[in-house]
Amino acid sequence: MSHIPPIPTPCIKVCTVDGASGLCLGCLRTLGEIAGWAKLDDATRDSILADLPRRRDRLPEAFR
Repeated sequence: MSHIPPIPTPCIKVCTVDGASGLCLGCLRTLGEIAGWAKLDDATRDSILADLPRRRDRLPEAFR
């Protein structure tokens, strides 16, 4: 039996999407990114993870 390592995810179990930006307030991903996360290749996931800190600025001030 082979061990499959878990896929890294920024999810922190705070799943609320800001309607204006379309970003999850917990992990800063879009709904499409969340839904397809397991099917994305490593390079795409790494690219999204690298972009997450910049996305916080797209949220309303109250959620930053």
